[in-house]
Amino acid sequence: MVTDFTSNSMDMRKVAVIEKPPLSSPPSVLATTSKLIQFPKAETLLLTRQIHGLMVKTHFTDANLSPSAQFNLLITSYTKNSLPQSALDIYAYLRRMDHEVDNFMVPAVLKACSSVSMIRLGKEIHGFAVKSGLAEDVFVSNALIQMYGECDSVVPARLLFDNMRERDDVSWSTMLRCYVRNRLHREALETIRKMQFLQIRPSEVAMISMVTLFADLMDNEMGKAMHAYATKNLEKTGVHLATAFIHMYAKSGNLASARLLFNGLNPKSVASWTAMIAGYIRYNKLEEGMKLFARMIEERVKPNEITLLSLVVECGFVGALELGKQLHVYIVRSEICMSLALATALVDMYGKCGEIKNAKEVFDSVNNKDVMIWSAMIAAYARACCTDQAFDLFVKMRDNGVAPNQVTMTTMISLCAEVGAHDMGKWFHTVIDRQVIEMDTILKTALLEMYAKCGDIDGAWKLFREAKDRDIGMWNTMMAGFGMHGCGKEALELLSEMERVGVRPNDITFIGLLHACSHAGLVEEGTLMFEKMVHEFALVPKIEHYGCMVDLLGRAGHLDEAYEIIKNMPIRANAIIWSALLAACKLHQNAVLGEIAAKQLVYLEPQNCGYNVSMSNIYAMANRWTDVAGVRKAMKNKGMKKEPGLSCIEVNGYVHEFIMGDRTHPEIKKVNDMVSDMRNKLKEAGYRADTSAVLKNIDEEEKETALNYHSEKLAMAYGLISTAPGTPIRIVKNLRVCNDCHTATKLLSKIYQRVIIVRDRKRFHHFSDGTCSCGDYW
Repeated sequence: MVTDFTSNSMDMRKVAVIEKPPLSSPPSVLATTSKLIQFPKAETLLLTRQIHGLMVKTHFTDANLSPSAQFNLLITSYTKNSLPQSALDIYAYLRRMDHEVDNFMVPAVLKACSSVSMIRLGKEIHGFAVKSGLAEDVFVSNALIQMYGECDSVVPARLLFDNMRERDDVSWSTMLRCYVRNRLHREALETIRKMQFLQIRPSEVAMISMVTLFADLMDNEMGKAMHAYATKNLEKTGVHLATAFIHMYAKSGNLASARLLFNGLNPKSVASWTAMIAGYIRYNKLEEGMKLFARMIEERVKPNEITLLSLVVECGFVGALELGKQLHVYIVRSEICMSLALATALVDMYGKCGEIKNAKEVFDSVNNKDVMIWSAMIAAYARACCTDQAFDLFVKMRDNGVAPNQVTMTTMISLCAEVGAHDMGKWFHTVIDRQVIEMDTILKTALLEMYAKCGDIDGAWKLFREAKDRDIGMWNTMMAGFGMHGCGKEALELLSEMERVGVRPNDITFIGLLHACSHAGLVEEGTLMFEKMVHEFALVPKIEHYGCMVDLLGRAGHLDEAYEIIKNMPIRANAIIWSALLAACKLHQNAVLGEIAAKQLVYLEPQNCGYNVSMSNIYAMANRWTDVAGVRKAMKNKGMKKEPGLSCIEVNGYVHEFIMGDRTHPEIKKVNDMVSDMRNKLKEAGYRADTSAVLKNIDEEEKETALNYHSEKLAMAYGLISTAPGTPIRIVKNLRVCNDCHTATKLLSKIYQRVIIVRDRKRFHHFSDGTCSCGDYW
C-alpha cells in the first residue's frame, strides 16, 4: 500500500504510539537523543517513541536541533528499529504539510522503502528527488540505487548508475551489491573489472559483495585471492568480512579453512556461527554441525530467526531429517516465535526428507498462510508422488483466496510432467495466462518439459519457438524432448540453430543430443557429435556421455564396439555404463557380454534387483532355465522383489494407475470386458501373441493370458471406454514396453482409429494407424 500524500486525515500526533516518561520538566531533545546509542534495540525503540512525544510536545522548537534534523532523527531511528512504516508515515506527513525535505532525509526514507519493498513509493520519491534537484546529490543517487537493488528492480538502478555525472566509491559498491543480490553474476564480474581498470580501491562493503559473488560462483581461486588482498590491505578484517570468507569457504567445501577463520574470530557474530554450522550440514558433517550448534547455545549466543532458517534450509538440502527434527524441537522448546518464513522452511525440509505427515502438521499449525507455505506443502506432496493431494491442495489454496505464483505453478507443471497429466498441464497453462502470472524462463522451461514429457512434442516446440528469452536450460530441455521422442534429425538441426544464434552448447546439451541419436539409430551422426563435443567445444566427456555412446552402439547391435569403449574409458565405468550394455545385450540376446555386465552391476549395486531381473531374462531368452532359477533363488534369498509394471492414464483431470493383472480399480469389470474385446479384434486382424516377452517356464496359453493383462493394456482399455472416440490416449509406464505390447498397440491404434501415445522408461512411442514413431527401433 502506498501512503497518500494528499490525505487530510493524517495527524502528526497519531503517526506512532507515544510512550512519554513522567517528566517534571522536559529535557532537551538533544539530551534524550544521546541515549539512543547506549541501549539495545528494544530500549532504543522506547526512547525513539519518547523523543517523538517530546518533539510533538515542544512543537519541534528545540534550540539545539532544527525541525528538519529532528524529523530526520525520527525517520532514521524508526527504520533502524524495524518500524519502517512509521518512518514513511512521518515522511508522508511532511510532504502533505509542504515541509522541507533535504538530501539527508531522502536516503533515510528510501531505506525505509527498501525494508518493506515499497518499489512504487520509492519511484515516487525518485521523481520528487529529480524534480527538486536532490537527485544530483551523489548521496541521494546512491540511496536510490540501493533502494532499487533491494526491491529487486535492477534495470532502473543500472540506468541511474550509468547516468550519474559523478560516482564515488559508494556508488560502485552499491551497484556491485545490487548485481550480487539479484544473482546477476556476469554483470557483477564486469563491474569488478571496471573498478580494477579505474583503480577504484574496494571498500570493506565492496569486498563483502565480491566474496559473496565468488561463493555463489564456487570460484575458490578468486575467493582465495580476495582473502589475500584483504589480509594485505586491511589492518584488521572486520567481523562481517570475515564471516563472508567463512561462508565462502564453507559453501565450497573447504571446511578446514572456514574453521580456521572461525576459530580466530573474536568476537564471533551470530552470522559467523550460522555460516560455519551451515557449511558442516551442507557437506554432511552432521555430527560436527550439531556439536557446534550445542556449543553456540552453551556460549549464550542465541540463534536468531535467520540462523534457524538457514540451518533448516540446509537440512532440507541434504536430507538431514534427524538434525532437522532436532532444530524443530529447539524452536518449540525455546518458545521462539514461529514466523511464516520459518514454518515454510520446516514444511519444505520435511517435504524434501519425505516426511509428509510432519510437513502437514507444521502447515496446519499456521493460521495466516501465504503463497510460499502453500507452495511448499504442494511441493512436498509432489515429491512424494501424492498427485491427488497436490492437486486438491492447489484448488483449496485458490478457494482460500491465495493466488498462485511462479513457484506454485512450476511445481504443479512439473508434477503434471512426471505423471503424464497432459490435460491438467494444459489447464495450468491456461491458469497462468488468465491470472497474468509472469512467465520467466524457469516457468517456460517447466511448461516446455511438461508438453514434451506428456507426449505433445509439437506443443513443446511451439512454446520453444514463441519464447524470446531462451537460456541454455530451455535449449537443453527442447533437445532432451527431441531425444525422448526419438527425433534425432530435429535434435541435430537444433544444435545447428544454437550455433547460428551464438548459444554455446554445454555438456548437458550433448547428453540430450547423443540420447536423441541413440533412439533414432543415427550411429554415424552420434559418433561425429561425440568427437565434435571433445575437439570443437573442448568439453571433457563425463560418465553420462560415455553411457550415451555405449547405448548408441549397443542399441544398434555394435556390442563389441560398445564393450571396447568401456574398456578404454579414462574413467572407471559405473552402473550407468554397465546397465546400458546390459540393456543392449538383452535386446540382442547376447548372454556372454550380458553376463559380464550383470556381474559388474551386481557388484556395484548389490541391492538393485533390476540387474538380476535383466540377467534372468537374458538366460530365459536363451532357454537356460537352470540359470534363471539360480538368479531368482539368489534374489529371493536376498529379499529382492521385481519392480511391478505400473501404467498411468489421465482421464477427466484424474490420474488412474494400473498394475499387471490389476483387480483394484473401481471399474475393473468394464476394463476386463474391454480387454476381451481388444483380444478378439486383434485375433480377427491376424495378430498372434509374442510369448517370448513372458520369460517364465510356463505353457503358451498361460503366457498369452499373462500378456493380455500387462499394465499398459489395462490402461489402454480404460482409455478406450472412458474417452470420446477419436481422442488421443496417453499412457505413462514405469518399465520398458515389451515386444508383444508394442506390436499389439500398433494394431489397436488402427482397429480403434486412435492415436495412442506411450511413454515408457526410455522414450516415447506414438502409435497411429498401425505404425509407431520409433520405427520398431527402441
